Amino acid sequence: MKRTLFIYLYALFLLTFPSCNQDGDKAREEFRQRQGLPPAQQPVPPAPEAAQETAPDNTRASVESPTPATVAGDKVVGVKDGDTFEVLRNGQPVTVRLYGIDTPEKNQAFGQKAKQFASDLAFGKNVRLIEHNKDRYGRTVGTIVLPDGRSLNEEMVREGFAWHYKAYSKDKNLENLEADARRFKRGLWQDPNPVAPWDFRKQKPAPVDNSKASVPAGATNRKVYLCDSSGSAVYHFSKNCSVLKRCKEQTLTVTEAVAIRQYNRRADKTCSPE
Repeated sequence: MKRTLFIYLYALFLLTFPSCNQDGDKAREEFRQRQGLPPAQQPVPPAPEAAQETAPDNTRASVESPTPATVAGDKVVGVKDGDTFEVLRNGQPVTVRLYGIDTPEKNQAFGQKAKQFASDLAFGKNVRLIEHNKDRYGRTVGTIVLPDGRSLNEEMVREGFAWHYKAYSKDKNLENLEADARRFKRGLWQDPNPVAPWDFRKQKPAPVDNSKASVPAGATNRKVYLCDSSGSAVYHFSKNCSVLKRCKEQTLTVTEAVAIRQYNRRADKTCSPE
């Protein structure tokens, strides 16, 4: 009986304890008001830590985000003919001969059209040069990959502006492209009897009789220099002429009269007479 009464009284105490705390707080606040004191400040709850930790730092991300570097490729800065180009690589000009193809010579049928077609595709463009080897003239023999991923070598053959140079290439793809161009009569294949460039280069022009050609005063005694190449048409007054230094063949020393009458040459205007 006593134990039951004790439990009842303890439960009643617990139920009334919060109200006692509230009454105590109210009494203390009324006392502060009577004394002219400011009301007690309520504690400010701290900001949730989770929100602080997960808030994105967009400013930092935008500053530290790396920007990809732009890397310029090789650039075509000159077109000499349909298969020979000047490419700027690492700031240095490189003469490039397209691998596996041979285009008509500039003074041959479709020679100028081949050069124009190549220029339209590549001149001034950033390209990728794939080197194969060097030829006997020191030129880089390679493949030029256009900005859209096409091979310039293949495009020249595909559109009928170049032959597959079988003497130096066994590329089946170039062989098939030439066969298609022949079948559909593209470019130079419109000609009923196209002459291969390597055969055209072997053809020698008819000799010109210059034995009675007029020569300048003193030409019979004045020595000049000329490149012993069928592609050269000039003679030079100086052996150190920059044009003559590019000669890949033998340099001949003759009189100016012989250069004019026998070799059918004209004076080079690049280097002045000594």
